[in-house]
Order: sequence, then structure tokens, then C-alpha cells
Amino acid sequence: MSTRALRRLKGKQRGQEELNIDDLKLNEEQAVDLQEEELEEAVLQPAKKSNNRKAKKNKTQKNISNIYELIGDAENEVEKGLTDEDSGAKPQTDPDVPIDDVEETDRQLAESNDSEVTKKKKKKKKKKKSPAADAQEDGAGDDIDAILETMEKSNGLSHQCDDGVKFDSRPVLYVEHRNLNPETELKRYFGARAVLGDQRPRQRQRQYHRNTWMSFPKDTWPRFSKPGISMSHLETRNGLHYFTFEHNRDYQQIQFKFLDAVESMEPNNIVVLLQMNPYHIDSLLQLSDVCRIQEDQEMARDLIERALYSFECAFHPVFSLTSGVSRLDYLRPENRAFYLALYKHMMFLEKRGCPRTALEYCKLILSLDPENDSLCMLLLIDFLCLRCREYSALIRLYEEWEVHRNLSQLPNFAFSVAISYFQLSQQEECTEDEASRRRQKSDRLLQEALIMFPGVLIPLLDLLSVQPDSAVSSHTFFGPRSQMGQSPALAQLVALYVGRSHMLWKEGGVLLWLEGNVREVLRRVDSQDPLVEDYNNKRKSRYQSAPRNIHRHVILSEIKEATAALPPEVTTQPVMGFDPLPPLDSVVSYTRPERQNGGASNESTFSLFFRSLLPNFNLQGDMRPEADNQEVARVGREMNQELNRLMVAMRDMLANIQFQEPPREDNPDMRDEEEWD
Repeated sequence: MSTRALRRLKGKQRGQEELNIDDLKLNEEQAVDLQEEELEEAVLQPAKKSNNRKAKKNKTQKNISNIYELIGDAENEVEKGLTDEDSGAKPQTDPDVPIDDVEETDRQLAESNDSEVTKKKKKKKKKKKSPAADAQEDGAGDDIDAILETMEKSNGLSHQCDDGVKFDSRPVLYVEHRNLNPETELKRYFGARAVLGDQRPRQRQRQYHRNTWMSFPKDTWPRFSKPGISMSHLETRNGLHYFTFEHNRDYQQIQFKFLDAVESMEPNNIVVLLQMNPYHIDSLLQLSDVCRIQEDQEMARDLIERALYSFECAFHPVFSLTSGVSRLDYLRPENRAFYLALYKHMMFLEKRGCPRTALEYCKLILSLDPENDSLCMLLLIDFLCLRCREYSALIRLYEEWEVHRNLSQLPNFAFSVAISYFQLSQQEECTEDEASRRRQKSDRLLQEALIMFPGVLIPLLDLLSVQPDSAVSSHTFFGPRSQMGQSPALAQLVALYVGRSHMLWKEGGVLLWLEGNVREVLRRVDSQDPLVEDYNNKRKSRYQSAPRNIHRHVILSEIKEATAALPPEVTTQPVMGFDPLPPLDSVVSYTRPERQNGGASNESTFSLFFRSLLPNFNLQGDMRPEADNQEVARVGREMNQELNRLMVAMRDMLANIQFQEPPREDNPDMRDEEEWD
């Protein structure tokens, strides 16, 4: 690839390169030397020689002006400087020697120097030519993603921990723009030609759209018009920028119509609303859930991408997806839809087979509010790291956040970090000493995880269809008693981890590693290791009740093992897909106007009667008498009493109804043929 293309990849234009003072001095010195040589050659050398000098001068200036070649060929520049001095050196002339002999001697020296320079240039060309350069010449240079990845690896700094695990020096929640595009990961698996196909010619013909990172507009989408969402910058505190989405008056009216459509329990009403307002966020989210339930995954994913595109078109100019300093408060209802759209898009990517891209979105959601973590992404990020084999990133997150977040008290981190060290010890490029240290640490972490969370083992083996040994299943530490002794909050965390990550234990060698550590844990339990009693006391004192964000995460995850462990106060209340379990202390910017209800109901008696058969019917909640209208309130109470008496009478009547069987004849097989005529 040419230097011009590399300069464009790095975002630099011609004339924007950094200048070095030493290079400028070198240019001035060489210019002075070359001018003196030209004056001398004008007297001693023929005209042909001066042309060679000018050409050599232009080549020297061209090489020095290209800063990328200066960085890449530092060693060759030393040789180049030596050759220039050698070629510019002039032997001292003896006054007794004739001028013709001096000219002949200079001509021979110049020819010998030129031959040496050409030989060294050939050597430098051979030295520069490498297998990578050959691959680029053969066509691999068109793979821009591979070049960008190489540049990032060469420019990025890294440091190494005591266990030999190398960490990137960038922030732990650093998000890369190009990794937000699933095509980047798919091209890595299947190649650019298989992923893109014939998309490039069609993209030239499509209409102009705004450049976005999270989703790309499709030709099948309705024409985009601003739906009425904007983003405003609230404040800057401690280097963090706080933003919020805002709805204008027209969008608020659409939002009220959407709430009416949801209460009607009719998806077609949402479809009609979406046809009139194709970029209404909550309608897109709710209809996506309906399509997903009906197993129309393609349409469900397309609706989520449309919602993300609508959000990204409303971004504030200062808002950044990758810097990690932009914050969105989940307490504001306008911001929750953005969280939910990112989460649903992340889950679609994970099911699509793009765990690396899903990990970037997980870090993005966590970076929007890392302190509160309203969607509890810490319960998911370890799974995605293991799926895309980012073991070092998971270990780094664990070591940096363990002090202030106590990640070891979460079952998913306790087991996933142990798996990360075990997988790193199995890598081929790992030395024997590093492999031994990592294996010992993985054993220690896994044993501590099993001692702290003994209720994980048996459900994990059941999902893996592995029959545990009798010594394990009959032992009181791992037996049914350990699961029954867990608090409801801990049981919910255990069920969530086992239901989500059980497939990770099927990889080669992991089950054998687990078996050996289970036996070691049983030995420590039988020998009354003090760590066992200490962890038992911690397990009883903690995990008293799960916070609301964990319940919200379980509902969004839709893992049946964890959903079954939800407490009754969560399962009995209605859960809306566009806003599951909203915070109790929400910051409301605008409220829905109350409907104008008359004092008495407009419904007929029969409709009220059939509604009363529903278990949640309460006419007193519907009847809202006004203080200034006592007569209407009295009529409503009398109607309520009459309906209650009617309802009790109908229930008694239905309970006393007995159905008598028709009398049977002696021969039940004989039937009257006339009945069938």
C-alpha cells in the first residue's frame, strides 16, 4: 500500500505531518553541502555529472520530507548519510599534478561511488521487501481492516501484571467505533467478499443518509424525518458530561397515543401508529417484542436498528460513544428507551454469532452509567468476554473494579475469572512457567468460587447432562441442602449464571479441570478448612434482597431458570416491554393528562357484569366521584352495591349447577340410525 493511502488511513493529509527539528537541520546542512558540490562539479565535472547530482538531490529531499519513511527506515538513513558524505568528499589536489589527471581521478571515484550507491539501494529494496509486502502486492493490501488492526497494535501501549497477562493501556471500558459494526467481525470470519457481496454498487445509488456508527439506514426503511427527539447537555462535573434526551410537544402527543394503544392490548393499534410515525421509539421497541414472540427475528432486529438510527441522528455534538465520559441518567424516561434499544440490539448480535460486537455494546451501556449500572451489565459482560475469548480484558476489569465493586461476590465473576486463567494457561504461546502460575491461580480461584457458591455445581451438571459422582451428590456440602439453604437473592444470581453460561463449560478440558477441583474442595471441607466456615457466614449475612436493577436484568434476559426465581412482588405487577420495572424515583419531565371520565360509567350493565368476572375487577377504582358532586357519588355507590349483589348471586347459581348424564340404554353401542339422517 502506498504512503498516501497509509496517510489517509491515519487521518493525516499532506502537510499535516509532525516536523522534527533535527530533520530540518539535516535538510539545511545537506542543501549547503549539495550547493558546494554543484559549484565544484561545475568546474571539475562535465554537464552530465551535474544532472546526476540534481537528481540525487531531489531524491534525498523527497525521502526526508516523507515522515513515514523516516520512521520506518532509521537504520537506512545512517547508511544514506554516509554515502552522501562519501560521494560529496573531494580529494585534495596536488599543484604538481596536471588538471586532466585530477579530472580523470575524480571521474573514477564518482563512478565507483555511484556503483556503491546503486548496490546499497538494491540491498535496501531487498531488505524492505518482506512476506507481508508480497502479500500486499498480491492483493491483501485491500484488506483495510487488517491494516488498521496492525496499526492499532503497533501504536497501543500495554503493560503486564504479575501473572504474565498483558493488559492494554487504554481505559477498561474503551469502545472502538469500528467494532460497533457487526460487519467488521463477520468479515474477520468469512471474508469481506462473502459479507458485503454486491452491496457496494447498490450503496452508490441509494439516497443520502447521515453517517452513523451503530446502525446503517436501509433502502426499505421509510423516509427519515426528525421525530421530535433531541439531546441537550445538562452539565459537566468532574470531567464527565451529563446529557439527556428531550421530547418536543408533538412527540409527547404521539407518546400519549402510544400509551393508549398499549392499554388496548391490540398490536394492530401500534402498527397503525407506527405507519403514521415510522420513527417513534417506544412503538418500535414494543412492536419488536411482538415480532420476536412471533419468531420473526429479522423484522424484530430491523425495528431495533431503526430505533438506534433515530437516536443517533439526535445526538448532541459533544456526546461521544467511545470516550467513556458521556453520561445518561436512567431515571429519566426519555433516556431509558436508548438503554433498552442498545440492550436488545446487543442480544440480537450475540444470537447472530457476533460476540465481539456484542461486547462493545455491553461496554457502551455500562459506560453510560457505571456507578448505578441500571441494566446490571456486570452480570453479562463476563459471559461475552468468554464467548469472544477476551480473557485478558475480563481479568483486567476484575482486578481494577474488585476493590470498589466487590466483583468476587457475584457468582458469574467468581467462576468466569477462574475460567479465564485456565484458558490462558492452555495457550500455545504461553511459556511453561507462565502456564504453571496461571494454572495454580485458576485452581485457587475455582476452589474459592465453589466454596463460596456450592449451589452452582449440581444445577450446572444437570444442564450439561453430566451425572455427578456419588461422593459429590451425597455430600452435604454440594447436595440439595446447599441449594435449599440459599437466600432467594442468591438463588436468583446462581440460576442466572447457570442458565446463561453453562455452555462455556463444555469446552475441551474444562470439565476435567472442574472435576479435580471439586475433589479438592471436598477434601478441604472434610478437613474443616477455616475458609469454609468464613464463606458460609458471609453467604448467610449477605444476599438478603436483590436490588431492582437485577430484577430488571433478569426480565430482559428471559432466562427461564432465573425468571422462575423472581419474587412475587415482581411477577404480580405488569411489565411493559418498552419500560420494564421503571425506577421508583423517576425524574418525570412531562405527565400524561388524565382522561375526562364522567361520574357514572357509560358502559352497560351487561358489560360491567362480564368485566366483573375478571379477577382484577374493581369498580371502585374506576368510579372517581368528585367532591363537588355528591349526587353522582351516591349513584355510583348504589350501582356498585347492586352489581356486587348480582355478581354474588350469579356465582352461587353457577356453583350449584349440576349436569346430569343422559340415561344409558342396555346396549350403548346400538344407536338410532335416524339420529344420523
